[in-house]
Amino acid sequence: MPLRTVRLIPRLAAATAAMALGGTVLTTASPASAAARDGVCDTGEFCYYFNSNNQGSLSDFTESIDDYATTQPTCYDFKGPGDGKGKCIKNAAASAWNRSSKTVRVYFNSGHTGTYQDFAPGAKGNLNPTLKNQNASHQFLSSTSPTPTGCKTDGTDTKLPTTILVYRKSLDRVERVEFKTYVKNVLPNEWVSSWPSESLKAGAMAVKNFGWYWALHSNRKTADGRCFDVYDHTSSQVYKPGSAKAVTSAAVDATWGARLTRNGKIFRAQYCATTTACGNWVDGDWMSQNGSRDKAREGWSYSRILQHYYTGIVLSS
Repeated sequence: MPLRTVRLIPRLAAATAAMALGGTVLTTASPASAAARDGVCDTGEFCYYFNSNNQGSLSDFTESIDDYATTQPTCYDFKGPGDGKGKCIKNAAASAWNRSSKTVRVYFNSGHTGTYQDFAPGAKGNLNPTLKNQNASHQFLSSTSPTPTGCKTDGTDTKLPTTILVYRKSLDRVERVEFKTYVKNVLPNEWVSSWPSESLKAGAMAVKNFGWYWALHSNRKTADGRCFDVYDHTSSQVYKPGSAKAVTSAAVDATWGARLTRNGKIFRAQYCATTTACGNWVDGDWMSQNGSRDKAREGWSYSRILQHYYTGIVLSS
């Protein structure tokens, strides 16, 4: 049985206001400038349908949209004939048809974040149960960057995984989550956001390494055989979609290009609240969360903090 992280802080109350997470910003058109949208699913377009099985009114797109808006006359709406015509498409689509040459990713949240479903070029079908009537943005992806499928990851010991498989235990659901989104929605649940920035950076490195390790090495499966990399609770790390905060996300961004290895390999960077809580772990394999706070208050850098707690490591870019 793998060693567990020990959660430092109690469950947070309501999540803070949603914020845009990291990643490439794509240019999007406003509803007023999307003149090509005519309610016909033409070649080169991605189209939503109001009903399942590509029925009902449709809404057609030629580019990525990060927020559909929710009220007329400013929202993106269903334009074609049939059920749903004139309604805003946000959280109202049931199926899709991708007639473009690129994979199109449909997201649960605005800003191209949260759980997603990919539609390959030419794909036509229903949104999965998580995203049906829960669609908030979509993104045209580069045709040269395929998304990992099944139980595999595209990560290595030198390359970050694009995604990670998270078992949402209370929902009995496995979600493939963009890896940086995952890290940003773990850190504020494992480190206190008011702590010094160097402590948060050390925490960001530990959270990233722990997830990265399990994305590469996990062979976990649910009782009915679905594979996953990490739990969304304290058996791994506490992941809560929508919980990212500006200060913790800044720590993730500041350290995203750094790599923490031992003997050239990504290692399982474990952590817990205090030395006492970590007492049954092997020295040099864990970091005290409170200790990172105290050392940062004393002026230590995040790299010095990491090297103090984890033995034999190399911090590189």
